[in-house]
Amino acid sequence: MVSLYIKSIFVYQNDIIMGINKPYHRNYRAFIESDNSGFSSWAYICDHEYAISPEYYTRSFLIIQKDIQNLFEYIEPSDINLKTYSYRIHELYMRVCIEVEANFKAIFKENIYSKDEKKWNINDYKKINKTHHLDAYKAIFPIWDGVHNEFSPFKVWETNGILSWYRDYNLCKHDRHTQKYLANLENLLNAFTALFILLTSQFNRESFSPGTTLISCRTGAEYYPDEFGIGDYLIVKFPENWGDNEKYDFNWSTLQNEQNKFQKIDYNIL
Repeated sequence: MVSLYIKSIFVYQNDIIMGINKPYHRNYRAFIESDNSGFSSWAYICDHEYAISPEYYTRSFLIIQKDIQNLFEYIEPSDINLKTYSYRIHELYMRVCIEVEANFKAIFKENIYSKDEKKWNINDYKKINKTHHLDAYKAIFPIWDGVHNEFSPFKVWETNGILSWYRDYNLCKHDRHTQKYLANLENLLNAFTALFILLTSQFNRESFSPGTTLISCRTGAEYYPDEFGIGDYLIVKFPENWGDNEKYDFNWSTLQNEQNKFQKIDYNIL
């Protein structure tokens, strides 16, 4: 059954698949291959009407990423250190989770959700998984000692589970003294990769950093053959479970000239 929030229903007619004909605000997703789909699949993200001040969200992430990398100068990213906890980790953990919440709220605000913002909680934010496929993303630390360098912080939402790293954030936020061990490296990195995935699900690899956009190509001989995401540090694995009815299908070269080139997701009916 096609989800109610999808306004463009796909059909097979003369071997043509029709997907969603206008992008949603703050919602990056797979694209149906067609003429101009290469350009159309990313160019809409850079339109100023797509998101409000996206550079402030990506800039905050990039600052946090620098602090994570600085932490790695003292605590090696490795399996054996995942349960290491400290006040520095606690500080970073709080900042990252606050930023996760800020991104969830931004998605709601720029689409449609009528519930009082003061009452929003993680059960509300879970609705965003249906539109952004957060549970199907993976983030990988390229430099790691051990085998647990791949993180899927929203994976449990696939089966309606509880985000343990977010639960622990609230526990050690309200009772730091007795719950300080929850501010450990594993929880921090789950939160950090959750933020990375949230941003990727909105903006792909676009960081909105000042300067000229450069085009690069792969030679096939890179040490890290996978694709890096925002900030060029974490490797990202994109969802592969988009149905054709969920994919974007529009020609941005034409659509960008229209007055109403974006549409809103109605989260009230999800």
